[in-house]
Amino acid sequence: MVELFVRKDVAFRAFKIALIVGIILAGINHGDHLIKGEMTANNWIKIIITFCVPYCVSSFSSAMAIKKEHSISPM
Repeated sequence: MVELFVRKDVAFRAFKIALIVGIILAGINHGDHLIKGEMTANNWIKIIITFCVPYCVSSFSSAMAIKKEHSISPM
């Protein structure tokens, strides 16, 4: 299963999704601090984690879909 997570196509797709979703979530959750210039180290750590979550979710769902696709035998 780990080999599916590190596949180039899975990682690249997850990176793109994490970038888009991470920007949206960071804006929703920390936009006011960013605009006011009141970012703390704690806020930056939270933003990094915000990008990690959609990356992990996308990687996991892609890996599970690939695994399921390979387990289905043709008739």
